[in-house]
Amino acid sequence: MKAPILLLALAAASFGAAAQSNPTATVTAAPAPAPAFTTMMVATIAEQNAATRPADVQANLAKLERAAAAAPTAWEPRYYQARGYLKLGFAGKDDEQKDKLFDQAQTALDQAKKLPGADQAELLILQAYIFQGRIMVAPMTRGMVYSGRVAEALGQAKALAPNNPRLYLLLGNNAFHTPEMFGGGADKAQPLYLKAKELFATFQPATPLSPTWGEKMNDAMLAQTMAGVAASK
Repeated sequence: MKAPILLLALAAASFGAAAQSNPTATVTAAPAPAPAFTTMMVATIAEQNAATRPADVQANLAKLERAAAAAPTAWEPRYYQARGYLKLGFAGKDDEQKDKLFDQAQTALDQAKKLPGADQAELLILQAYIFQGRIMVAPMTRGMVYSGRVAEALGQAKALAPNNPRLYLLLGNNAFHTPEMFGGGADKAQPLYLKAKELFATFQPATPLSPTWGEKMNDAMLAQTMAGVAASK
């Protein structure tokens, strides 16, 4: 794994996002959220997407905790808590802090997995992203184990939602940060980022609370791969 590139690319990219969700994934039926809850969550999600400082993400996490307490059967607050801790983890000061934040992301995601109505494909994609964070902390010792877990999670997500753009974004990340000697590199990642870009352009979220992150990150990574491919010619 290309640890320095992974740190810079994913840490920077994780602090901005606008994308579409997957409306076709199989989910368990759940009661429709109350209008007031939906309005509050839409604003809270927008705040998380716009957050550029760790303090802002921490404040957003506190709001999500209150949302989870107010609607304990809703999966979205726990999902976005997991994403918030993931963002903080990629921006962590040291490996120990990053791992603790990824632990918190995993705890929140595990809670979301137990709740009705959760979009299973989106949960699997975020799970793969947490695994990619684990690799970033210690690529030499964790790469072999966690790369397999990333591939497994994304494979399951693809079976549920083959047209989810975040799926191809993370597949592209996996390819980009895999050494060329092991079948990775910019030329392998570029088609995946292009596929994600195509899907982001037409995809519509399933609900107002569906995940909407990833497009800006994909654009940044696509530009990086295009530069890499051009430089290699």
